[in-house]
Amino acid sequence: MAKRQIPVIVLAGFLGSGKTTLLNHLLSRSGGSRIGVVVNDFGSIEIDAMSVAGQVDSMVSLGNGCLCCAVDTSELDGFLDRLARPAARIDVIVIEASGLAEPQELIRMILASDNTSIVYGGLVEVVDAAEFARTRARHPEIDRHLALADLVVLNKADRVAEDARAALREELGRIGRPGTPVVEASYGRVDPELLFDRKPREEDTEAIRQLSFEDLVRDEREREDARGHGHDGEGHGDGCAGDCGHGGHLHAAYDSVSFTAAEPMDPRRLMDFLDNRPDGLYRIKGYVRFGAAGHRRKQYEVHAVGDFLRFYATPAARGEDEPTELVLIGTGIDPDALRAGLDACRHLAPEDAEEHTMWGVLRYAQA
Repeated sequence: MAKRQIPVIVLAGFLGSGKTTLLNHLLSRSGGSRIGVVVNDFGSIEIDAMSVAGQVDSMVSLGNGCLCCAVDTSELDGFLDRLARPAARIDVIVIEASGLAEPQELIRMILASDNTSIVYGGLVEVVDAAEFARTRARHPEIDRHLALADLVVLNKADRVAEDARAALREELGRIGRPGTPVVEASYGRVDPELLFDRKPREEDTEAIRQLSFEDLVRDEREREDARGHGHDGEGHGDGCAGDCGHGGHLHAAYDSVSFTAAEPMDPRRLMDFLDNRPDGLYRIKGYVRFGAAGHRRKQYEVHAVGDFLRFYATPAARGEDEPTELVLIGTGIDPDALRAGLDACRHLAPEDAEEHTMWGVLRYAQA
């Protein structure tokens, strides 16, 4: 089986946008997932590092340095090596970039890294809804950052009227890449499942265990989520009917679409689908079985975030009977259209069964 790589998420945004607040929210709602953090402070007092201290499973602080100023990837690899070592049992790494950081440099270093334990997990750009116009006037380079973003979090949305929010979303759509999903949030409350695969919390196997303060805080947070505190209501994910009363839950800010196929998939048609992903689609995960010669007994794990795509080939446990199972996550997506698009990839014509039809897939495959 292919070695599981740890996604590295870049959390960017200008000073005051709410990056640290969002990071603290992810840490407190991580379930059973262990999060490693690289705090890229820009100042002699490490305020951001202090803000997340005590909540994170493993943290590396760069102190008064700016990671983006590194000439090559060796320094970043050193930090990531510390977090990605097996003993740390980290499931996801978040780099909280300085408010003055250039995210394209961070992305470049992650993609060029020699560390085979990590994989690019997306650029999340946090925008202050109430201060966007002033931030853009002070920092016109924000347009360049938004054009790179895989996901935009429109934070502090509760401080802006509905019509102003709609106008701002249109403006962000014009600035960013076509189809980049935008999620509204208040106090940085974004469902972690949108950004990474959250593990269920491991239950204690001990018969008797002392109740900790962390348990009490965690349980209270879960009760707050259940009561509807911190909701960003904007549509529904799969399995949540429109009249379920959960319109404000964090999961309502995005859609999750599942697809399963017993038949092998056509590699050319699937690559055409992946190359022309619909607006608002942020992440794709799961496994695909192809019908091309030489690949029928393999299963390909899919990892896609934004425009980034990677396949990992593994032997299929059940040989040629292994199904294709995919989950697609995004905002404002059309579940029926997505399933129809994937349905059209099911049927493999005999003339398309040659091994060369896999070339498009293999361009994105990692051994």
